[in-house]
Amino acid sequence: MKKIFLTIIIIAGITFQARSQVKFYGSGGPEIIAFSFAQIDDQVRSGSNIMRFAPVFNFQFNGNVDFGKHFGLYFGGAIRNVGFIYEYSESGDELTTTVKKKYRNYNFGIPVGFKVGLMNSWLLYGGYEIEFPFQYKEKTFINGAKQDSKVSVWFSGRVPAYYNSVSVGIQFPYGFGLKFKYYLSEFFNQNYRANDGSHPYMDLKSNVWYISLNFGIFRNTRAYYDQKFREKEKKNYY
Repeated sequence: MKKIFLTIIIIAGITFQARSQVKFYGSGGPEIIAFSFAQIDDQVRSGSNIMRFAPVFNFQFNGNVDFGKHFGLYFGGAIRNVGFIYEYSESGDELTTTVKKKYRNYNFGIPVGFKVGLMNSWLLYGGYEIEFPFQYKEKTFINGAKQDSKVSVWFSGRVPAYYNSVSVGIQFPYGFGLKFKYYLSEFFNQNYRANDGSHPYMDLKSNVWYISLNFGIFRNTRAYYDQKFREKEKKNYY
């Protein structure tokens, strides 16, 4: 799938390059993951996914290649906080215990994708991203009480070495946009073995997805929006 997607982008880029003047520029800005969920398939427990709201500023930077006014490619790098909340019940000794787990990773992502529309205004975009988790955290709450068994590990074996993900989004004028992202890779490494010999994530399948707010992601501020800059440089940016 990744090879097919990249091939389509390359072919489209070559086609537009033959017809249009190419523009290169950088852009970037913060991303706020407004709503985060997970598609969960738990073969052991019966639980529910709770919406995760994490108003943390994630940052992304992009290199842009525009083949005229209406089509472009992007690539870059990003640091983001991604996770989900899972609540389930455990029964024993005639008592039922409610367990809530909060999982999250800090990932370094490398996106590549395309954008169509008006490159300095409204546009749609979509692409593929590979993300490398480097800081894992897990918190446990039992019957609403936070436990001391917090896990915070760098480059943890509890999660895969990398994630595959796809995203689509819409950007409005002046850089504000909405994005939907889905992780094709499962959040956990089900084969992970703890020090006590247990496999805490065995049979727990979870694929994270989220909706985020993006600010200035493809905005080439001076070139597209600063009239004085355009007049001084005597350049026509669309």
